[in-house]
Amino acid sequence: MMHSPKYSRVIGTGSYLPAKVLTNFDLEKIVETSHDWIVSRSGIHERHIAADDELTSDLALQASLRAIEAAGIGASDIDLIIVATTSPDQIFPSTACILQDKLGIKNRCAAFDMQAVCGGFVYAMNTADLYIRGGQAKTALVVGAEVLSRILDWNDRTTCVLFGDGAGAVVLQASETPGIVASKLHADGRHRGMLKAEGSIRNGEVQGDPFVKMDGQAVFKFAVKVLSEVVEEVLEENHLQGSDINWLVPHQANIRIMEATAKKLGLSMDNVIVTVAHHGNTSAASIPLALDVAVRDGRIKAGQNILLEAVGGGFTWGAVLIKW
Repeated sequence: MMHSPKYSRVIGTGSYLPAKVLTNFDLEKIVETSHDWIVSRSGIHERHIAADDELTSDLALQASLRAIEAAGIGASDIDLIIVATTSPDQIFPSTACILQDKLGIKNRCAAFDMQAVCGGFVYAMNTADLYIRGGQAKTALVVGAEVLSRILDWNDRTTCVLFGDGAGAVVLQASETPGIVASKLHADGRHRGMLKAEGSIRNGEVQGDPFVKMDGQAVFKFAVKVLSEVVEEVLEENHLQGSDINWLVPHQANIRIMEATAKKLGLSMDNVIVTVAHHGNTSAASIPLALDVAVRDGRIKAGQNILLEAVGGGFTWGAVLIKW
């Protein structure tokens, strides 16, 4: 019988942003908005937009290669692939299966997508952790990758200014020493109307509105409430306080949501990893993108307590506590 390890540890991170940068000043020429208005409400200055021939799997591939290199492993060592995305390459097969092929992994490991929108990466991390601790995988590739720009209505100034494209990846490996310490996931489908993209394919035609629609104020209130609740839930269960967290790595939706959440937890913004100014809201990619930035610039160090948290349409939300 395969020995089940106690933990899964992050052994490598990677990220990728498309070359094209769309600034707020560029957006002023497309839709009725202004740089100052966008910054004051979201903290976003610019975002990256995938090239016409760039697919979600292409972004995921670049982020994955960097994470695999950082981990010091070979792609063939990976025995589980989970891709969190709400903008897959196609209806099926999954972006994870496409990524497996692009990475040249021929070991027939499990590969699947996870759809929890902006909550997708914390859902995927928790799932991979359970696979590893249950003895079903030893080395997992967990990716958040999005080309949300393709489901934006560029005439809707309430949404098109917020989102960007990108990908982030982590390699998790079985370990006897603490890594992922705790995870909590939640969902409440009663609020599914607040943030949605309703389009579906029927008889070869798009049915309904395929573009992102959002009730901004309602989303803001809900997000601040549930994010602080789930973080407090994780902290209490592990006998920790906000002051024990070295770095909060939140979903990069909006600077005001991050500030309000940090305030509720008694955390200084100096302890929050913020990339929203240059990335925008990249949905499932935002946490691994921010995580990779902070790992590579040396802010995140061994032995620190790192807390990931996200909320997304559905609504889905969750938090993952990691001993780095």
